[in-house]
Amino acid sequence: MQVRGFKPRASVALGVLLLSVLALAAVLGATATKSAAAPSATAALDATAIACGRTQTMGFAAPITGPAASAGAQMVKWGKFAQTRWNRAHARSKIRLVMGDTQLPDTAQAVRVAEGFASNQQLLAVVGPAGSQEVEVSTAPLRRGGLANISGTATRTDLTSGRRRGYFFRTVPNDDQQAARAVAYMRVTLRAARVVIIDAQNSYSVGLSDTVQRQLQAAGITAQRESVNEATVTDFSSLIVRIPNDTQVVYVPWQLAAKAQLFGQQLRASGRNAVLFGGDGLYVPDDFKIPGSFVTAFPVAGSHPLITAYQSGPGGGRTDLFGLPSYVAVEIAARAVEKACANRQATRAEVRRFINLTNIPASQSLLGFRIRFQQRVQAPLGPGDMQTPAAYIVYRINANGEYVKVG
Repeated sequence: MQVRGFKPRASVALGVLLLSVLALAAVLGATATKSAAAPSATAALDATAIACGRTQTMGFAAPITGPAASAGAQMVKWGKFAQTRWNRAHARSKIRLVMGDTQLPDTAQAVRVAEGFASNQQLLAVVGPAGSQEVEVSTAPLRRGGLANISGTATRTDLTSGRRRGYFFRTVPNDDQQAARAVAYMRVTLRAARVVIIDAQNSYSVGLSDTVQRQLQAAGITAQRESVNEATVTDFSSLIVRIPNDTQVVYVPWQLAAKAQLFGQQLRASGRNAVLFGGDGLYVPDDFKIPGSFVTAFPVAGSHPLITAYQSGPGGGRTDLFGLPSYVAVEIAARAVEKACANRQATRAEVRRFINLTNIPASQSLLGFRIRFQQRVQAPLGPGDMQTPAAYIVYRINANGEYVKVG
């Protein structure tokens, strides 16, 4: 025996290496098991049968508090109005809305709301959220839970690019449609040759600004681009000094109407007389009312009797039309849930399928046209967009702060 030639340290090192390999294999195995379990969990939620009693539950995500609360209030009132009218007409298939306060533009809060909805085993569908950036961050948790969501306000075009097919739907046209309307009005009616575009540093505003800028430049119109955080800035003087005095139109596709009002007041105080032109996010007459300004807004059936009923009821004399598409979203979800519950139980997968097959006749539509959803990408539409293209409305704000339809 040659004891001197024996090397115990090498044997120990070999043993340690073997144990490390085994530990790594265990970790990888656990990770693989966890990864494999994720789709299974989603599939289980998709297929889980929820008993249908006389009342079914849906989530309603909106900015109830925070900087966009005035817009959220309109959404909530129209949503609850839809719930009341549906329940009055459907004694055996009522709906209950569970409110989730997303506090736009706080996307972290929107994620928390989506996660809460996904884990609520009574929920069959979700209405909202409001902002395009909220939809972006809510998609993953809602999809993991198998929940479809229908937004009455999120307009960013690429939300319906196909990645959310069968899960995300909206009851408003998209920003490619909105941009074309705004640019045509600036070019043909206002005959603008010099425009400044100010995005608000969120996905809705940047996307719409990009499209408007591209279309203006394609038409030979000067389109200067600026940017500001509407959520945090209150003194816009450093932004205003960058706006040339001969600017004809300042385009502000923002979400916080009160901030746009403040910006407009400071712009006027600087001596600049450029026309302000807002996107649909500024269609909040209580908060944005700079005389001579323009705003694009969603299509509605202006003579529909339900608008008068809302005005004389929860509207308290106001129409609050910004929230109207949320009524339509609730109605679509309620119809789908009722069909899924035909055999007294429903799954989230069934509800998604019936939402996708929505077909509301024009005579029953608060939007003024038949409501069906696009099934494939066909620019400017994608899966989840309304199949029937609708032109945006253009309003001008008069000297009394009233919104007058001009296009």
